[in-house]
Amino acid sequence: MGDALVPYEAAVAFMDERAAAIAAGHEPELVWLIEHPPLYTAGTSAKAADLLDPRFPVHKSGRGGQFTYHGPGQRVAYVMLDLKRRRPDARAYVASLEAWLIDALGRLGVEAGPREDRVGVWVKRPDKGADAEDKIAAIGVRVRRWVTFHGIALNVAPDLAHFSGIVPCGIAATQYGVTSLDDLARAA
Repeated sequence: MGDALVPYEAAVAFMDERAAAIAAGHEPELVWLIEHPPLYTAGTSAKAADLLDPRFPVHKSGRGGQFTYHGPGQRVAYVMLDLKRRRPDARAYVASLEAWLIDALGRLGVEAGPREDRVGVWVKRPDKGADAEDKIAAIGVRVRRWVTFHGIALNVAPDLAHFSGIVPCGIAATQYGVTSLDDLARAA
């Protein structure tokens, strides 16, 4: 599909087909790196009250989690793996995605980590207060017949104001914020 922004509906249709083909043994596994035009997705746990300003298209998603934003400047990795070939454990898989992101961010000089009470990858923001933390990457997956799809979204240089139309992942901005590599002055 090239370097163009990929419409969400096309991405979901592709993932559905590819995951079924992987489960059937007809296609190899795939990690697909893309960007979407501005949009919001509602995971299986999304609450209607968390959609504050539907200024972008809203898509119901079969992935886990709540609302998130996707758009230019955000690197989305759709990961389609056969967990039967590895370890058929969805929680271990999510932890491995977190570790993958944390390692990649570390290579860019960003100290990040998971939080027991919050999904995703977080960075401390002492410039915003002693206990301030911002989310730099979101995780939302689905597993069907032990094949994974959907995946992660890393904020490289998106317009962070676009997150204000939702309560990202159910976490109010009064508690924690959202950041990007650009916001942290890290070139990537």
